[in-house]
Formats: sequence, structure tokens, C-alpha cells
Amino acid sequence: MRRFLLMAFVMLGVLFAEAQVPTPDQFLGYPLGTQFTPHYKVVDYFKQVAATAKNVKLEQYGTTYEGRPLLMAIVASPENAGRLEEIRQHSLDMSNAKGNSAGNQPVIVWLSYNVHGNEAVSTEASMKALYELVNNGNAQTQQWLKNTVVIIDPCLNPDGRERYVSFYNNTRSVTPNVNRWSREHNEPWPGGRANHYYFDLNRDWAWQTQKESQQRVAKYNEWMPQLHVDFHEQEIEAPYYFAPAAEPFHDAITPWQRQLQVLIGKNNAKYFDEQGWLYFTKERFDLFYPSYGDTYPMYNGAIGMTYEQGGSGRAGVAVLKRDGDTLTLTDRIAHHFATSMSTVEVASQQAAKILSEYAQYFEAAQKTPQGGYKSYVVKAGGNTEKLNTLAELLRKNNISVGFGASTGSASGFNYFTGKTETFTIDKEDLVINAYQPHSNMLRVLFEPVSRLTDSVTYDITAWALPYAYGLTSYAVKQPLTPVTDAPAARNNTPLSAQKPYAYLAKWNSLRDVKFLSSLLQNDIKVRFTETPFTAGGKDYPAGTLVITRSGNTAKGDQFDRFITMQANHFKISLDAVTTGFVDKGMDFGSDKIRFIRKPEVTLLAGRGISSLGMGEIWHFFEQQLDFPITVVDERNVEDINWDQTDVLILADGDYKIFEDKAATDKLKEWVNNGGKLIALESAAVQVAGADWGIKLKKEEEKDKEAKEKAAAARPYEALKPYANRERESIKQFIPGAIYKVQLDTTHPLAFGYPAFYYTLKQDAHLYEFIENGGWNVGVLKKDSYLAGFVGASTRQQLKDGLLFGVKEIGSGSVIILADNPLFRSFWENGKLLFSNAVFLVGQ
Repeated sequence: MRRFLLMAFVMLGVLFAEAQVPTPDQFLGYPLGTQFTPHYKVVDYFKQVAATAKNVKLEQYGTTYEGRPLLMAIVASPENAGRLEEIRQHSLDMSNAKGNSAGNQPVIVWLSYNVHGNEAVSTEASMKALYELVNNGNAQTQQWLKNTVVIIDPCLNPDGRERYVSFYNNTRSVTPNVNRWSREHNEPWPGGRANHYYFDLNRDWAWQTQKESQQRVAKYNEWMPQLHVDFHEQEIEAPYYFAPAAEPFHDAITPWQRQLQVLIGKNNAKYFDEQGWLYFTKERFDLFYPSYGDTYPMYNGAIGMTYEQGGSGRAGVAVLKRDGDTLTLTDRIAHHFATSMSTVEVASQQAAKILSEYAQYFEAAQKTPQGGYKSYVVKAGGNTEKLNTLAELLRKNNISVGFGASTGSASGFNYFTGKTETFTIDKEDLVINAYQPHSNMLRVLFEPVSRLTDSVTYDITAWALPYAYGLTSYAVKQPLTPVTDAPAARNNTPLSAQKPYAYLAKWNSLRDVKFLSSLLQNDIKVRFTETPFTAGGKDYPAGTLVITRSGNTAKGDQFDRFITMQANHFKISLDAVTTGFVDKGMDFGSDKIRFIRKPEVTLLAGRGISSLGMGEIWHFFEQQLDFPITVVDERNVEDINWDQTDVLILADGDYKIFEDKAATDKLKEWVNNGGKLIALESAAVQVAGADWGIKLKKEEEKDKEAKEKAAAARPYEALKPYANRERESIKQFIPGAIYKVQLDTTHPLAFGYPAFYYTLKQDAHLYEFIENGGWNVGVLKKDSYLAGFVGASTRQQLKDGLLFGVKEIGSGSVIILADNPLFRSFWENGKLLFSNAVFLVGQ
């Protein structure tokens, strides 16, 4: 009996030791591909695998806006699983040019799935990839893991994915309906692509405006992998896409990075050829814009790649293609799984070369940085708040910065004048030396003009941070060494004993707006000056905030403490004055010192409206200003209490309200009675077409005549080859270029700015100058183009027109913003312009 029990325990021990990780099918209770898996079940499966397999470490690196966990599973061989911290640190050291010896370092491969929520197949594929990597019965994957560590992020965008999965699982037929016009193949607005605030997380890697991006990129930069793959989906009819990428490649990308993309692409092709699966390479998906899931790793020394499966949110579990074939979720999972494994295989085969090239990349970046400029100086110019925000962004991207320099002056290219000039370097100026390991990313973010090898590109073509932040900057051909890591911070001290007459605060950055938002919500009465003034021997520009003790007596003795506490929180410098009698200009009792009424703000949302544009505004108020905003579906616009609405914002989109005369008349009546309408991009076009006294600029007759004469002189010019159709189309193309806008700085819409503003132009829309009853605040004149690709026809149109204007109607106003000042929330300099429209115009 004892012998029998002993044998039983031995057998039980063997069974336990050999207990296999459950397959996804076993754990979920249904075959992968038969339905979409809710996010919580994906999380549970990853937890189960980590609990069963000893060579998997599961880490939660953050949460989404809606509270869902963000996970990464780190898979290694049994030998490497116990030294993951050593491996991580070694990779980080190589990226910081602290030695290029690979030793027994494995290649780190990071696989990112489902950044676009309704491209939901990749999360399903991530479970299959995880299983096969830990499956002891898979000899291939176990061999690959001997010199690779694989990091799997199963879902970069859980909120968006769950929005899609919930929709699909609630509407699908018992037997999947393959007709793409059926309900299950048509998501309602806003769709599941974007995150909670409708941001495209795949365009947020460098800017890190979203919670998910901030947490993910911070973790990415702790590991600094050598390979990164971003898994996507595209339209239903499209074959599978994988690297090598399309032109344009940014010239910061090295020959080795190009070469390895080709090697991986050929290995992917081998597996697709075996199965007879269709695919394409070298088309559509380029490597230029720096904030993608492929380019961001590329500019950080890794091999970054995008893989695109046909299907996306419309495909569901099964959908009929135009060629008569049915595309299934099972097919789509198989394709993403194949490229996942193929990438790990090449990483294993090329491990020594990958690690050697990776180390050399950062060593070269530090010793011989690319490009003609070896330093960058960003002037504080009285705007340390905005300068510090820029410094924070650069540090998030592993770029070392400092302040001041050992020399008091230098010569460099002035971004704002386009000329090489001699300038002074003050102790509070931001100085960035290019002789550092991450100089390639620095160069990409700061180069005045990015060179395009191909005009057909997938995204914006200009993004230089000096323009995005509106800070005077210089690119210098010599290295400059910063003196300090950070300037001395100045804290405001409560002056309760002195009881100042008023506190004065600058108005030239987003932090100033946040400060104002906090004061208004705490019932502090705030004013701003419409004209410059001098007080206490110091000059103050228009827009300066004036916070008087008068009107705020309810705060009693806490008034001074509260104002200074809030200013310190937002890192705002205050000045205190003892009298309302100014040295020069208007005294504080003048009607030129305007009272800021706390506005009740409404934002329209719904079908036809850009979810991206609307989301940028929603995020701006809730996450940046912490200021209340009421979001209303346009279907319910009749329910709005107009008596309790001060500001109505229309993001980019197509609004039904302008198709209904009664609704339009009601809107006009509200504006006439003191309401403020802010219309952006195509919403402004609709306003211009609705008889509000604003007109879209049309092509001038003389330009038409010139074109007709030119065409008559070249009668066969219209005979263009069909093969050149893509090239011909880009004559009207403007994917995103920078233009210099002339500002009327005497108008509140332009307060806090110099005489110009740099806008990111993405269409050819301009408006005629307002002749009566309004103000042309931001205009394009001739030769306003600065950087980025603009088609020849569009470039000819973009001159002598209005971009930002205010039309006064009765007691209210309509504000036209032809371009989006909140674009992707990284165009920092536009945030003050938008805030002026909300808080200052019309007060």
C-alpha cells in the first residue's frame, strides 16, 4: 500500500511538473476566432499563463482613463527569466552609450497589439503568440528564446477596444452575417478606434499627451528594445502589409535599419508564400512622422515596423469580400500570429548583428551626431512656463537638456527669421547639446525643414518644436554645453500682512490658463487688461491678469494665501501692487480692465462630427484645464438651455444644425443676445456658407484667367499618363505644413503672442477679410509658407486671406479658427489662442 501511494505521489508530481499552460481555446471555452474576447478575459488569460509558466513575468504598467489595466508579459528562456533586471539594465546602458559589449545579452523584441481599438484582431493573436512562446512542446520557439526576450503588450488601447467589442458582441447575429451593410459591420459614432478621449494613440508616441501613451512610453524607455512591431488592420479588401516600409524614409534611419526591415520582410514572405496568402510591401506606410509606433522606435535605435491585416472594425467575425471570398477572424489571427513568430525568429537568427548595430547606433549618435546642427538654444523670452513644458517633453523622450551656457553668445539659424544671426544666451535659456546618445530623436524633433524623399506621405510633414511651442530658437553648428540642469525655481510668498491691492500674473502660456481656470472655479474674481500698462516701474502687456482684493473680500484673510498657493502649484510668478493707480496706461477701475465671467461651455458631439477634433477639445477642458464642459449630442441640440450657455464650440465636422433654417435662426438669435460661437476647421466652412457675414475665400478671377491662358498655351497638358495619377493628385495635397500667421496683437484673441503665430495648415481653406463688424486677427499674407510639403496648386491659393477672425453680431460674437490650434494636443502654442477665444474674447 505504501509503495502504491508512493507511486501515486510520484505520478502526481510528474503530472504537476508537466502541467501545460492552457491554450487560449481551453481557457476561454471557445476557439479563437469564433468571437471577440472582452478585455477582462484577455487579462485573465495572461494572468493564468504567468501563474502557470515560470518563464513569464506579467507586469501592470498603468491604467486607462476608464480604469482598465495596461499589461506587459515578459517571456524569456528559463536561463534568462531569472536575470531580467540585468538584461533590462544592459539594454538601457547600450542605449545610453555606456559600452557596446553585448556579452550574453539577448535581443529584446517588443510586440504591441491593438493600439487602434476596433482593429481588434491583434489582441486575439497576442494570446496565441503568448501561448506558443511558453509552449514547451514547441521546439522552435524554445530555441528562439535562448537569445531573445519577448515583451507582449496585448492591448495598448483597452478603452477603445472594449467600445468596439461591446458593440460587436451586442449586435452580431448568431451566425455571422457576412454582408457588410448589416448592423454588425457598421459601428456607431465615435467607433472604437481611439481611446477614451478619442485620441489616436498611434500618433502620440513622441508627444505623450494621453495617459496610456505616457505610461507605455515611460516603460518602453526603461527597456529600450531592439525590435518593435505595431500590429494594425486596414480596409477589408487590402492584402496583408509588412515591412520594408514605403518611402519617404527619414534620412536619420540607418542603412542597417533598412536592411533588417528587408530581412524580416523576406522571412514573413516565406511563411505567407507557403500558405498562398496575399501581401504587399514598400507601399503606403512610410517612415517619416516621428510619433508612430514604428518611427519612434526607429529614431531610438530599434527596428520599428507596422504590420497591417485587412479587416478592421467593419470585418467582424466574418465578412464577404468583393472577390467573393469570406474574410474570417480566424484568418486574420493566423496572419498576425505568423508575422509575430517570424519576427522573433529573425531576431534570434540575427541576434549578434542586431545587438552590435544597436550599440554602435547610440555610440555614433553621441560621438558624431547627424545633421549640420550640433546644439539648439531655446530662448525663455519671458515665458519660462512654456519653456519648462518643452524641457519636460524632451526629458520624457530621453533627451538631455540644460539651461544657460559657458559662453554668453553664439551664432545660429533663427527659426523665426530664417537667417543666421548672433544672439545672446541667458542663464534661463534652454540649451541642448547634440553630442548625446539620443541626438537622432533630438534632430528629428528640431530640424527646421525635414527633407522628403517622396512627396506622397501618410501624415503631417512638419512638426519642428520651436514652431509648435512658439519659442524663439536657434540651431547652432557648434556644440554648446549647458551650465545647469534646471533654473532656480521662484516661489511666491503670501503677503497677507501687507494686503496688496492686487496681484498681477502674466498671460502667455497654458499654465497661465490653468491658473485662471482654478481661480474661476474657486469663485475668485479675475480681470484682464485690454491695453498695456506700467505699474511699480514694470511694464505689463495686454492680457495681463489682474486679481484685485476688491471683489474677493469673501476670502478674507485666506485671499493672499490661496492666490499664492495656486500660483505656486502651476509655477506662475506673481507680482503684487499696492495701488490701483498705475504709472502709465489705464488704472484698474477703467473699463479697459475687463472682468472675466466664468463661462458655461458647451461642445457638440455626434455623427458627422470629427471624433478626433471633438476629443481634443474635450480632453483639453477636462484633463488640461480641469474646467467643466457640457458635451451634447447634436441630436439633442434642441434641449440646450441657451440662457445657461455662454460658449458653444463646434469642432471639425459636418453639422445638421446648419441644414435646418429654424435651428440656425435660433443659434443666430442666441449669438445676437450675447452668445459666443467658436467654429473650427470645416465647421467654420459651414458657418461661412450660412450667411453669418463671413465668406470663404474663392480663387480670384485674375488667377483663373492666368490658368486659362497657360492651359491654352499648352493644349496637350491635360494628357497625363494614368500611371502618374498619384503624383498629379498631390498638387492639391497639404498633409500638414507650417505657415507664419500675422497677428493683430491688440485684439484679445491674440493676447499673449508676439506679432506672429505659426500654424499647422492641413487644408486650403482661407476666408475673405472681414470688412465690417469684425476683426481680422490672424491672416496669411504673401510668402507665409515655412516648412512641410504643400502641393503646387494649394500653395498658390494660401495667401492674402483670413485664418483667425472674430465677427461681432449684436451682443455676441462668432470666432473663426480655420486651423485647429489644439491639433493632437502637441501644438502647444495654439492652446493659448484657443483659450483666448473661450475666456477673453467678448468679455
